[in-house]
Amino acid sequence: MNIPNNLKYSNDHEWVRIEGDQAVIGVTDFAQKELGDIVFIEVETVGEALGRQDTFGTIEAVKTVSDLFMPVAGDVIEFNEGLEDKPELINQDPYGEGWIIKVRINSPDELDDLLNAVQYQEIVNE
Repeated sequence: MNIPNNLKYSNDHEWVRIEGDQAVIGVTDFAQKELGDIVFIEVETVGEALGRQDTFGTIEAVKTVSDLFMPVAGDVIEFNEGLEDKPELINQDPYGEGWIIKVRINSPDELDDLLNAVQYQEIVNE
């Protein structure tokens, strides 16, 4: 299982990559493996300000549909439109081409509440 050291993680299996005052958010390698083959992503929150733990979209796999949660509060500024035609990018490259949204961070101090790679590894090994 791939858990890059340069990212932050939520207990809900989202990852966060910080780029200045913005965050790129996706689901972890662990999450995509647990979900199975991803067939659809729905994000209708672009342009909205959402709080931490708010639902920003849904991810649908062959066997289930799951909510996607904001790991930090922010304004959703972009959805990875490549996922509309190829949602399987999340399975193939969860930390690269399979990113889901970009967010302008409203509360940078919330980043301190996220997990590092070692802490996230401990959660998925439980």
